[in-house]
Formats: sequence, structure tokens, C-alpha cells
Amino acid sequence: MFIILTTLGGIAATGALFLAFAPQFGATAKGQSLERIKNSPQYHNGQFQNTSDTPMMLDASFQEKVSLWSKFITGVEGATPEDKLPMLTHKKEDFAQAPAQGLQVTWFGHSAVLIELNGKRIFADPMLGKRASPVSFIGSKRFSEELPIAIEDLPPLDYVLLSHDHYDHLDHGTIKKLKEKVKHFLVPLGVAAHLIKWGVPEERVTEFDWWEYATIDGFFFAATPARHFSGRTLWDRNATLWCSWVIKNGDQSVYFGGDSGYDEHFKQIGHKYGPFDLTMLECGQYNQAWRYIHMMPEETAQAHLDLKGEVLMPTHWGAFSLALHHWKEPIMRLTKAAAEKNVTLATPIIGQTWKVGQELPQKKWWEPLN
Repeated sequence: MFIILTTLGGIAATGALFLAFAPQFGATAKGQSLERIKNSPQYHNGQFQNTSDTPMMLDASFQEKVSLWSKFITGVEGATPEDKLPMLTHKKEDFAQAPAQGLQVTWFGHSAVLIELNGKRIFADPMLGKRASPVSFIGSKRFSEELPIAIEDLPPLDYVLLSHDHYDHLDHGTIKKLKEKVKHFLVPLGVAAHLIKWGVPEERVTEFDWWEYATIDGFFFAATPARHFSGRTLWDRNATLWCSWVIKNGDQSVYFGGDSGYDEHFKQIGHKYGPFDLTMLECGQYNQAWRYIHMMPEETAQAHLDLKGEVLMPTHWGAFSLALHHWKEPIMRLTKAAAEKNVTLATPIIGQTWKVGQELPQKKWWEPLN
């Protein structure tokens, strides 16, 4: 019994030390950042709050919850593709210089999008790690072992935008490799602490509350609402803010949605900042049980219309399995909804670079795959 108790105590102590000191969990805000958090209109009772009541999961019986979590443990058929997904790869030379005019984007899978707008490069939610997890041996694994381009070969980046601090959007390993390439990070309140802990100089990070904006080098950035939550551990739920982003330069306008359940904020953003040449909105990792924090694909199409978007490029699919649906169900449902609502849909292959307003990738590349 002594040996058993000693062993269990050692395991518990080791786990506690790992959680306390492992850098991938990030850090908590302090100083001026903490004061801004406490004064935020979104911050109540020690946490950030959504505008609308947003339960993480709908009411369910104990048996329903057990059934749901057992499916997460055992997996569901088709959640991970059997076939290798098509991907366009790039060399360092392919990004030698950002186009001086126009808007082009490269989708890296899930929510990671490289935006090149009028000579500037903006990488939104650059999660390029192998797992959406704080550790290398547990958690959803990327469908493909490869990336469209190695992180080391990416070009210098003017801005990195982060929507929130979940592991499938903010990856410690990616930031460590990317940080020297980035001129400036734009993040929601509280997220700067993670980056600073990982070696990003404080002066290269700017935090935003909802509806706050800045004009930098002639580019307009606004942090806009989303309906979601945050946290990297069991004890920091909603300690940092989540947001979506508006980007404007010249006569072009882009919306990056991050993660969000459907709500009235899309109409508010569309009224204030629309129309948009391109909207990038999540369409995957949903379930009826958590529909308030992730949209159903049909709601994605409606959100695009609410935003007054021209072209919709779906994100949050095609790289990780974080829900219980078939891996290609999101794009199949969204394609159908877009046709019914007369929404112009762009469906690039992972790694494909395309010029918004000049090209429209619409090949249904997922159809023949299992």
C-alpha cells in the first residue's frame, strides 16, 4: 500500500509540476493588460462573457453525456479521411514578394489562412502543429503529415492575427518557430501573456477588446465580436477574450471569423463594416450539443449573408477531427446551403493560392475521397 500511495503521489506531483511549468499552457495576464481585462465591458464575475447566453453544451441527461464522451474516446466512422487529401505545396521562392496590388489567400487547412493584401502579408490563426493539443502524444492529429510549406520557409509576415487561445488556433510550437518572422501580433485581450511567455517582445503585441480598432501602415484592423469561449487549461476558462477580425485597405475588405456560434453579431458587423470582398467563416467541428459555440454549416451560409459578403471561403475543416461528424460532412452541407441561398463559395485545395476577384476555386475535390 505504501508503494502504491507513493507511486500515485509521485505521479500527481509530476503532473502538477508539468501543468505549472510547461510553456505550452501559456501565462496569465498581469499589469496593464490585466487592468484592461477588468475594465472590459465583456468581463463579468471574473470571466469574459458572450453577449447572448451561451451554454457550452445543451442540457442532456447523464446517459446522453456518457454516450457523447464515449464516442469521443472510441471515435466515429469517417471522422478521419482514409485517403490522402490533395495539397498544393510551395517553395520558399513562391513567396519571394507579396503582390503589390490585390487580395490573394492561401488556406493551410482548418483556420490557418495566409492573406496577402496590397503588398502586406497577414497570417490569421497560424496553427501549423501536428496535433491540436498541448502534448505530442494525445489529441487530434493533423490529417496530413505535411504542410503546404515548411514553417522555416515561410516569408516575413507583417501581421499575425489571433482569434482566441484554443490549441487548434494558437500553437506554442508554431509561434516559437514563427515569431522572428512576424513584425506585429494583433490579439484579443489577455492573449498577449501567452506570446510574451514564448519569447515574443511585448512591444510587438497589441491587444484589442471588441469593437476596438487601429490603423497601422494604412491598414485598418478591427477586433469584432464572436460567440465562443477560451482557455488552455481546466482553470483558465474564459480568462482571455475571443474575437473575429475586420481588415481593410484601399477599397478592399476582408472578414476573418475565427470560431463562433451563430448570433446577431454578424448582422451588427455587416452593418458597421460590410460589405466584404471575402469572408472566412467556420463550417466544421459542430454538434447539436454545442451549437451555441460552433455554427452549423447552414448557419455559416446565413452568417455570410448577414456580413454582406461577396465570396465565402469556409474554414475550420479539412485538417483535424474535433467533433463527431464525417470529415467531409461540413463542406457537403455548406455547399448545399450555399446553392440554396445563392452564396458564392470558394473551395480551394489546401495550399492553393488564389486571387480574390479574379479567380474562384470551386472544384469539389473532396467528393471522390473516403
